[in-house]
Amino acid sequence: MERTIVRCAEGHVFSTVSFPMQNLGPDRLGPGRLLRCPRCARLRHSVPVAQAKR
Repeated sequence: MERTIVRCAEGHVFSTVSFPMQNLGPDRLGPGRLLRCPRCARLRHSVPVAQAKR
């Protein structure tokens, strides 16, 4: 399984194994999803963190 690095609305960065509805793409539902942040233990709007290209 591929891990996705995400950032919650509070600015906490964490990784998740599944990013719900990832296959629908940002054009249909937007890039953000509600995920439970492990740092603040609340459901937060989270978006994928852009990976730096090497």
